[in-house]
Amino acid sequence: MKTDRTTVKVFHRCGGCGKKQEFVNSGRFRVNANGNSVDVWLIYRCKKCKHSWNLTIFERTKPKKIPRELYELFLDNDEETAYQYGNNVDFLKKNNAELR
Repeated sequence: MKTDRTTVKVFHRCGGCGKKQEFVNSGRFRVNANGNSVDVWLIYRCKKCKHSWNLTIFERTKPKKIPRELYELFLDNDEETAYQYGNNVDFLKKNNAELR
């Protein structure tokens, strides 16, 4: 993230390191539109090797079901939105993140 704001500490098994590592909220989103559905992920990076881990926000969702303003924030990689998701414990747990 561009600011010095921190989010909840998140740990996950890193595909690059091969062991559980701390992952950091990148402040960026990945948006993929495929036909009639949209996927949106918040990108986390391993603090040690920078390997990425995408946390699912929306999966195979009809574009009309995502509020237009929110969709634009994802496309713009809005830092405040990334910060909010990075501190949402329910969202993190849903993505199998270990919190500390």
